[in-house]
Amino acid sequence: MPKIEEYAAAAGANAIEELRGIASRLRGRTILNVNSTAVGGGVAEILSRMVPMMTELGMKPRWELVKGGEDFYAVTKKFHNALHGTPQELTASDFQLYRDTMRANLEALDLDADIALIHDPQPAGLIDRKPPGAKWIWRCHIDLSNRQTDVWDFLRGYVSRYDAAVISSPSFSQDLPVKQFMVPPSIDPLSDKNRELSPQEISDILDRLGIPLDKPLITQVSRFDRLKDPIGVISAFRKIQPYVTARLLLVGGTADDDPEGAQVLSEVRAAAEGNPDIIILCLPPTSNMEINAIQRASSLILQKSLKEGFGLTVSEALWKGKPVIAGAVGGIPLQITHKYSGILTRTVDGTAYWMKRLLHEPEYAKRLGENGREHVRDNFLLTRHLRDYLLLALYLESGRRDFIHL
Repeated sequence: MPKIEEYAAAAGANAIEELRGIASRLRGRTILNVNSTAVGGGVAEILSRMVPMMTELGMKPRWELVKGGEDFYAVTKKFHNALHGTPQELTASDFQLYRDTMRANLEALDLDADIALIHDPQPAGLIDRKPPGAKWIWRCHIDLSNRQTDVWDFLRGYVSRYDAAVISSPSFSQDLPVKQFMVPPSIDPLSDKNRELSPQEISDILDRLGIPLDKPLITQVSRFDRLKDPIGVISAFRKIQPYVTARLLLVGGTADDDPEGAQVLSEVRAAAEGNPDIIILCLPPTSNMEINAIQRASSLILQKSLKEGFGLTVSEALWKGKPVIAGAVGGIPLQITHKYSGILTRTVDGTAYWMKRLLHEPEYAKRLGENGREHVRDNFLLTRHLRDYLLLALYLESGRRDFIHL
């Protein structure tokens, strides 16, 4: 991990000084993070960078994983889809399986800490063993704006007992008896996925992956998940093929807590069959340098999500100065101002139109990417993210309603 001072070039010296000042008031505190997977997905990626940073700032962080079998992850995947608004059928036995898995984790995990950040639905039930005097925060990375009632009512019984809830966008807020705070996710500008790469590094990586550069690359990087709409991306690309010379690259993988990934990957391969200008690349979740090189070599980046808690791949691409076309859903509009720092779309036809236009207007595309990079610098870097968490911890410890406003 880089030292805190090394982030000044990206975030600014004032941001680093502010972060150190806030952290000094939490020196020695034990801070626990719990989620469902160590690799794959934005939560694990953020924690892998944030936890060492907390240590350097004088806190005592720990990172625990909630554990369950395939049946547990099948149920929590249904929770995930239902909370995003995709109807799911859940039975009494599904909810009981969740309770039973939480009970097993309560016996296995060390939950003793001054402050706990419990991420998403999978470990939400751990609140049943909150230590006296500790401050617990439920950190939701999901778009709850169209949640399925029965699933949310079940989870609300747990969430209502936390000291605070954190969401990524104002539209995700729900009727809860606890305070809710907006803290968007972030990227680490110095990680292997986002740091600067030389042209030779980029070329070597793409050669190794077998990705030709004889045509402009249009790329979507995301898990193979129906809510990322990879089939819609393929449909949009087919619409523009008679008018442009380009190649579509769908780069993804699966996460330990997502049992649907292999099935969706199979569907994507079937949809792309017979089209030599569509490349589907399944990478391990630790392929950070590879994703960095692919994004930097691309002419356009897509994130055509149908539902999205935030969509960190948008900020990743904007940080690299790339023009991004993304679904106008969830936390994506926080990252993109339409026609200024990127393009927001809602349909396959709209996505196709902007793909064709930006390929034909490279100067406009370049300007979008430049504006997007500065927006990410100001709002979505890891240093800001950690600052917000630490301010929230201070607020909860103070017990004062007028202490601070996030």
